[in-house]
Amino acid sequence: MLGIFLKVPKQFPFPPPLLSSQRAPTRRLLLLLRFLMASPTAGDAPLAAPAPAADATDAALPATAAVPDPDAEFGFQRAEVGKEKLAGTVGFHERHVFLCYKGPEVWPSHLEAADSDRLPRLLAAAIKARKSNLKKTTKLTICEGEDGTESSNGDVLIFPDMIRYKGLTHFDVENFVEEVLVKDTEWLPGSPEAISGSFVFVCAHGSRDKRCGVCGPALIERFKEEINGLGLDGQVAVSGCSHVGGHKYAGNVIIFRSDDKGEVTGHWYGYVVPDDVPLLLHKHIGQGEIVDHLWRGQMGLSVEQQKQALELRSMITGAKESESATNGASCNPTAAGGCCQGNGGFTCCQTDLPKEKQDKSVAAEQNQKGSEKENDSQKGHTKTCSMPNWFETWERADTYAALAVVAAAASVFVAFRIYKNLN
Repeated sequence: MLGIFLKVPKQFPFPPPLLSSQRAPTRRLLLLLRFLMASPTAGDAPLAAPAPAADATDAALPATAAVPDPDAEFGFQRAEVGKEKLAGTVGFHERHVFLCYKGPEVWPSHLEAADSDRLPRLLAAAIKARKSNLKKTTKLTICEGEDGTESSNGDVLIFPDMIRYKGLTHFDVENFVEEVLVKDTEWLPGSPEAISGSFVFVCAHGSRDKRCGVCGPALIERFKEEINGLGLDGQVAVSGCSHVGGHKYAGNVIIFRSDDKGEVTGHWYGYVVPDDVPLLLHKHIGQGEIVDHLWRGQMGLSVEQQKQALELRSMITGAKESESATNGASCNPTAAGGCCQGNGGFTCCQTDLPKEKQDKSVAAEQNQKGSEKENDSQKGHTKTCSMPNWFETWERADTYAALAVVAAAASVFVAFRIYKNLN
């Protein structure tokens, strides 16, 4: 019976090496064993059900640094706005030349020195080279240019001359500077033409300074909206321009306008915000009045003259306000017993109500001043007149003096009567 079993050797031989096709199942078994050994036993707490995968849109973003607000750092809300005095911050110049060339979005930081922009570079170099020969101190600025428009690339605007030259190229720069800026004659190849209206230039040179790059485009957009809304197209032109000096005063605005005498002046404004645009259009362009709290200076004035001009305007404005307050206080209807409430049947107020609507209880003298005057006034509008001169100038001291004179006369009369009776 035992002979049917093979005799097992006392020492087992090593098993033959596994083939490559047999290794993968063995590795999977080992991984399965490790997983089972790591799993909790029956006495341990059951594993919690795995949470459903969160949707990608609901997943919490990793904490990152707050993104800075460009308006708070470089725009109208920055801390430096309004901190410094503006008057006297414009360098002296008697003539301002604007070269129309491309747009702020492609201007390099130093446009007048860029090798890739030959025309601005050559014009700036020519003006600098002939500086001692120029009859007027000249400032050069680049403004927006677009072919096929009134301000095409290569056009040149000159203020206060109010002249436009068309199509300047880098081949003509030397001749242009010699004829126009040195000799003060016309450059005939440029077909000079007179320009009219008001011109607004806003610094939008963002590659030079981020403050101008943030404030400038917003101001230009607001100017265009207001100009279109007021129907001033063709009368007021607005354009972005390159660096004018004083980035910290952004938004920077330059306005050229003819005054009542026909003289063209160039006024600079700083710390301008979009809400100031209607004020500049109404007061400066519409009425010719300078907005003092935004005024930086003026073409043709030195730094000291700019400061003196602001002081003089402030004095004149203060005097006018004082005079207006004094004249308005001569008859104050709000004071107790004021002149417009009547005073024993006398009143200095006039009514524009028609006679049939006048109060019958009012004295005939008062009703007589109804609709006979100021027919263009609104119905029911009340006008205040000045007091009679004798009443306006009569004071309490005059009353006391008159009473004293009367008392003295009475005393003399009584004394005379007594003296006469004694005799």
